Amino acid sequence: MLHDRRTASPRGFRHTALHSALFYALCATAALPLAHAQDAAPAAAPAQATTLDQVQVTGTRGTIQTSIDKKRDETVVSDVLSAEDIGDLPALSIGEAIETITGASTHREKGGASEISIRGLGPFLGSSTFNGREATNGSGDRSVNFNQFPSELINTVAIYKTQRADFVEGGTAGTVNMETVKPLEYGKRTFQLDGRGTWQEYDDRLKDGDGVGWRGTASYIDQFDFSGGGKLGVSLGLQALEGSNPEEMFSSSTTWAACDGREVVGATRNCTQVNGNDVANGVPYYLVPGSRLYRQFIEHDKRDSQFGALQWRPNDAVEVNLDYQHSKRDYTEDRSDLTLSSMMRNLNNRVVSDDGALISHTGSTTIDSTGNFLERNEEYTGGGFNVIVRPGAAWMFSTDLSYSNTQRSQIERSTRLRAGRTDVNGRPVAGIKNTRYVDYTYDYSGDVPSIYLDPAFDVNNPDNFTDSALIRRRQQDREHTIRAGRFDAAFTPESGFFTALKGGLRRSEATYTDFTDTVDVTTTNVAAIRAANQACRQAFPQDDFLANASGNTIDQWATFDSRCLFKAFTGVDDTGLSADLRDPANNDVTEKTSAIYLMGDYSSEWFGVPVTGNIGVRWVHTDVRSMGLRSGLDVVNNPDGTVTLRPTGDFTRQVLKASNNEWLPSFNAAFELRPDLLLRVGAYRAMSRPDLAALGYGRSFNLDEVDTEFGSVADALGNITATGNPRATPLMSWNADVSLEWYANADSMLSTAVYYKQFNGGSVPVVVGENFDIDGVSVTVPVEQLATSDQKSDLIGFELTGSHSFSYLPGIFAGLGVKASYNYAHSNFKTEDLRLGESTDPVTGIVTPGIVEPANIFGLSKHVASAQVYWGLGKLDLQAIYKYRSDYYQQFVGDPAQNRYVRDNGSLDFRATYKVNKHLSVSLSASNLTDEPRVSDMPILGSFREYTTYGRRYYLGVRYRF
Repeated sequence: MLHDRRTASPRGFRHTALHSALFYALCATAALPLAHAQDAAPAAAPAQATTLDQVQVTGTRGTIQTSIDKKRDETVVSDVLSAEDIGDLPALSIGEAIETITGASTHREKGGASEISIRGLGPFLGSSTFNGREATNGSGDRSVNFNQFPSELINTVAIYKTQRADFVEGGTAGTVNMETVKPLEYGKRTFQLDGRGTWQEYDDRLKDGDGVGWRGTASYIDQFDFSGGGKLGVSLGLQALEGSNPEEMFSSSTTWAACDGREVVGATRNCTQVNGNDVANGVPYYLVPGSRLYRQFIEHDKRDSQFGALQWRPNDAVEVNLDYQHSKRDYTEDRSDLTLSSMMRNLNNRVVSDDGALISHTGSTTIDSTGNFLERNEEYTGGGFNVIVRPGAAWMFSTDLSYSNTQRSQIERSTRLRAGRTDVNGRPVAGIKNTRYVDYTYDYSGDVPSIYLDPAFDVNNPDNFTDSALIRRRQQDREHTIRAGRFDAAFTPESGFFTALKGGLRRSEATYTDFTDTVDVTTTNVAAIRAANQACRQAFPQDDFLANASGNTIDQWATFDSRCLFKAFTGVDDTGLSADLRDPANNDVTEKTSAIYLMGDYSSEWFGVPVTGNIGVRWVHTDVRSMGLRSGLDVVNNPDGTVTLRPTGDFTRQVLKASNNEWLPSFNAAFELRPDLLLRVGAYRAMSRPDLAALGYGRSFNLDEVDTEFGSVADALGNITATGNPRATPLMSWNADVSLEWYANADSMLSTAVYYKQFNGGSVPVVVGENFDIDGVSVTVPVEQLATSDQKSDLIGFELTGSHSFSYLPGIFAGLGVKASYNYAHSNFKTEDLRLGESTDPVTGIVTPGIVEPANIFGLSKHVASAQVYWGLGKLDLQAIYKYRSDYYQQFVGDPAQNRYVRDNGSLDFRATYKVNKHLSVSLSASNLTDEPRVSDMPILGSFREYTTYGRRYYLGVRYRF
């Protein structure tokens, strides 16, 4: 019988006996079969099925049942994670919850999940919404900061993997939508308190840290009936947290060069760089960063959030919804770095892999003890007003107004003392050569490179750091605002092919601004440096630095209190902003979008099979206005023959405008092959816009230090890059999905999907000649920037999802259940390295060959898997989740840096919940039980860049519900 959406019918698949099943728990590298066969049984009578449907299932099993129901009911290919009750999502955070959804993976920062990738496609190819609306963040991209939304107040997370015409555009890979509970639909009064204590394992290594943090959440949901005033639902939530995010790191600079592999590099100079033409003509090369560093962190995180929603139905024809969200985060970071800041000097005795990765070598470098105290304040405010009117049975009108704003302000006060020829007592420093250089040996054969400094130089002696003092105050402010409004109308005909006809329009304005203000104080006053050195010394802040990383050779160094040094050289705790806040790297972007759509929902019978779905088209018009500043430059000739670039402070203002129009057709169909078996088909065209920061019109000089030195003026000018390109157009794609879904019973689901995407466009480096004032003379400088190409590429993939409860097993084993997913994706997409990849001169058309192979799509992992095992033992609910993703290209957001790769990684989380009674429950959770580090390479896989480790984390929670 046809399942018409206008007249809901029972789900027949719940009344069908399960004959046999085969389920696979997919682990990190292989699929482990967990199969069973069950004897066929007579079909259950309707009365018996109804009785079973009334059984209330709670815990992880209940959450999975709810998720299966919602996936079954969706009108597009999707995967859903849903809980009947607030706070029941089976994860520690929204990001970690999304990781358990098929095809979804995250990039981990500060030990937590962020930057969702769907089906092997990076965050910029997906879209994220909160209650169906776009949300802002402080990063300059279009993703949602999932950490700003308390997971305890969100009860549904859905990933829509095919598109509908009424979806907000941007979901080439898919759309992640988070929903808070609607109080009237929730239907009961609840007051809930949720407290959680946290302990970070690595904090035990800090000499002044205890590793203890906390998180508290309070929520209230209620409904009220008014005589003559309809029904009112209220939902309120508060959350506060405080804790730390300890990390240990070995890292490298974001700028890499290719050097001539034939030369013997002189002891007093850097290696000679080569270009793509040189390499194409047979010149051997090796890849080297500008610097390497060891970084020790002491971090503190504090956040407060408030959420509220009102849902009012004055009568059956009108519904009014109002919601508000606010989050404020204060984050501090006290860093101690040991920086080897001249890693291109005197490079010899090299061992190089076939693809240019530098495995071992000798060299000479300056050595800096750098302190940095960072304070970041980020505030999010969002909300919306929605009115739904149903004037009759056939019509529905709705309007929605929304606002979202994120402001992030970050102040860094950094200090640097460099090892010099003489110590604080005026005596020669052992191991220093050629004024301020130390010889070293580099060998990469462990988890991190082994760097052996000349044993005559004592890196732990603070007396040795008395040269080139640099004091810097850098403030970065970002603001991202979205104002949007939409109007939708729907008509339900009494009969015919279409069950509903819909249309609407949407208008939004997104603004993004950022500015960087830098105040530098340098001194060569020997007496002042020595006095500050002696006044601001501190013991190394932790024990066992990088103790878990094989190959590490430096576990402590001389450190100084950065705030003490800052005041010693400036006389104040904070110098404040510069008088002139103009900077050529600043961005000011406005993007206006208009969209109109028409869509029809249909229900019919094709080839004797019931089918439901939708067909529609969306038209999108985008206008971009971007403003940037251009600065004159002075060339400073240094005593050692190198040169330095410094802005003159003279600026000119430039504005660039661009626009584009796109049509986005979509089609979805769900064939009910059997009451328990669905075949879904989807086809659509999608667009993904560049990040807002990538539409900037600023110019960056990539000078990590005020006195960055170059071998020549040409080398210095080659370091100028664009912060963005306002002319960059959206990446367009044609997409097709086929999904087969078997709903064996309320606990069991097995689905498989195959998908294909053809992209038209991509980001490629281009070299544009721009005029700069260099020492008072107009000079045409080749500026590298990313532009949208017309290249075509393809992606093909498939995914598997299975969930099953072993409720038929005897005794305590009846509570066992599994859920597993696996996604494979392959693409021939190319992302060229900005400095070492293939580039084109857009005027002459001349192509310069690339030195390194291009990366794939941002965020593409060929293999993504998760396996979840749960066990309900009466009042005790146990859950273990393993998540894995293979290596992927990780783009730097808002930074014109080179290609970075994150190696494959997996992590194991655990959660135990004990329900004392219907009001009280306690939980114990642990994340990253495998103590998995994050390791990245640059600009090719195998060329080590960074090792970051943050240890295991434990959480003890108590929830009380009235």
